[in-house]
Amino acid sequence: MRDLLARLPDPVVNGALVRVAGVGQAMPWTGTAGEVSGDAHFRIGSVTKIFTSTVVLQLAAERRIAIDEPVRRYLPDLIPAAYGTVTVRELLDHTSGLPAPAGIPGPADGPGWWRKSVSPQDVVRNAFAAAESRGAGQPPEPGKVQQYNGVNTFVLGLLVEKVTGRTFKDELTHRIIRPLGLRNTSLPSADDMSIPAPHARVYVGTDEVTEQSPWAWAEGGMISTAADLDRFTTALFRGRLLPPAQQKLVFTVPDVASAPTNKNCINKTSCFSVGGLMRITLDNGVTVWGKTGSLTGWTNGVFTTRDLKRRVAYSLNPTGTASELPYVMAVVNSAFRSDGPTGRP
Repeated sequence: MRDLLARLPDPVVNGALVRVAGVGQAMPWTGTAGEVSGDAHFRIGSVTKIFTSTVVLQLAAERRIAIDEPVRRYLPDLIPAAYGTVTVRELLDHTSGLPAPAGIPGPADGPGWWRKSVSPQDVVRNAFAAAESRGAGQPPEPGKVQQYNGVNTFVLGLLVEKVTGRTFKDELTHRIIRPLGLRNTSLPSADDMSIPAPHARVYVGTDEVTEQSPWAWAEGGMISTAADLDRFTTALFRGRLLPPAQQKLVFTVPDVASAPTNKNCINKTSCFSVGGLMRITLDNGVTVWGKTGSLTGWTNGVFTTRDLKRRVAYSLNPTGTASELPYVMAVVNSAFRSDGPTGRP
């Protein structure tokens, strides 16, 4: 890992932060590259999905959400009748068959597009409207194929608000952030484009994109640190956040085909659990659980073995000139080498 970080920054990655922890280590090891500090805040992107799934499963444990009931039962004005049989579970494990995102901020919006915003409701409505305008026809049967789709998590966030009568941010803070003492973790308000110090200054090309819209909200809008992500993951895996029935679902991956366009599961089989985690088997045969997340200027992730004996949280700052996936895999494979400090991953 030190050798990897010593080669940065380079034309593909401007900066990096990696934190490795586990049984047998006196303290976590933290390495950085570029102008990034070990306690830096970063935008965690789709790692947010694990937090959202946990809140939904807590509400399921409280019998306020029935995960095998159609989500349209809760959100009839949002979910079209054609998708009326899609269940909450199918949103959680990405087997819903909902249409892909549409009308979200992107380079086509022109200069400063990363500061543009769209409401969670409009993200969902735009996806359904775009599918209808394409003449997509009958939606795919839910529960048959896994296709990673951020629209699922926007719907879950809106579901939380519907059944609780409170904002998703309030529920997230009340249920996870405050109880775990995650002092450096937050979900910014829709108009808050700042990020707490310390943090990297992030560029894509010549554009600084450090300040950007947190429009991704319950799907990908959170800010955290490597230490806080490790604390959250450890608490989740140890069963501190969920009772046994829902804890089992955290590691339940549906036995269905992975869609050909589903590039997130590197083993070409379905990898997303009901708890929002990815199950990945590395080249050395070690199986790890966690989640990746990307936003403009950031690529992040948190992974651990099921027994928590080796854990890694990382944040890279890609320049946008080429894919950073080889760097991500190098970080994860290095963290779970079998000849590490404990002699095992």
